[in-house]
Amino acid sequence: MQDPKISIITVSYNSAKTIQRCIESVIEQKYTNIEYIIIDGGSTDATLQIIDQYKNHISFFTSEPDKGVYDAMNKGIKAATGDIVGTLNSDDVFADANILTAIAETFKKNNSAIVYGNLNYIHPNGKVIRKWKSGMYKPGAFNWGWMPPHPAFYCRKELFERLGLYDIKFGTAGDYELMVRFMHKNKVIPHYLDKTIVNMNIGGLSNVSYTNRVNAWGFDFMAMRKNGVLFPLVAIIFKPLRKIIQYIT
Repeated sequence: MQDPKISIITVSYNSAKTIQRCIESVIEQKYTNIEYIIIDGGSTDATLQIIDQYKNHISFFTSEPDKGVYDAMNKGIKAATGDIVGTLNSDDVFADANILTAIAETFKKNNSAIVYGNLNYIHPNGKVIRKWKSGMYKPGAFNWGWMPPHPAFYCRKELFERLGLYDIKFGTAGDYELMVRFMHKNKVIPHYLDKTIVNMNIGGLSNVSYTNRVNAWGFDFMAMRKNGVLFPLVAIIFKPLRKIIQYIT
């Protein structure tokens, strides 16, 4: 079976402090059938100059205002020509040089439509402060607050074409809504790759303030109601509790 083409999408905005390492972690991948797409939101710092240094490694690039990170991801998906699509945030890096090889082999071996793995949250001093290992998916798991880490989520492009792109009206829960739509509502069974895919800097749009956290819960609840989660109030409670367990373990 031919090695699938993997489209990696990086969304950036004023990411000069981190995007060079992000790009280099893509270039360092040993897997060769890669299409690298960068969607920039109109950066005004040195981001564009850094990206230009690597233009020979970038298949598609645009810089223009957007309606947020998921709108930008949708632009990347529309531009993608790969069999498989994944994202790498501009302040994150792949855990090692063999990540995309492992992902491609998992898709091929299991004839999967979705593959997801693990993620480490990294402190600026380099210390791992949280390991996100969501484990093997079981039907109905979303009813109990389960979700995989979105930066470690890969799927075949035809799923976006068949089931839709990120819905930007769900704000910071755009990634959660898409995953619950694909796996829970439409019953696309994923394959769990028990491997750390991404090292992710701590922080995030949904956690920068108490107000943002409350808004994120509201978006989560909307996503659950839309996609048939049976116990949205229970899932809202269990979802953050799973994160606390990750810190402890």
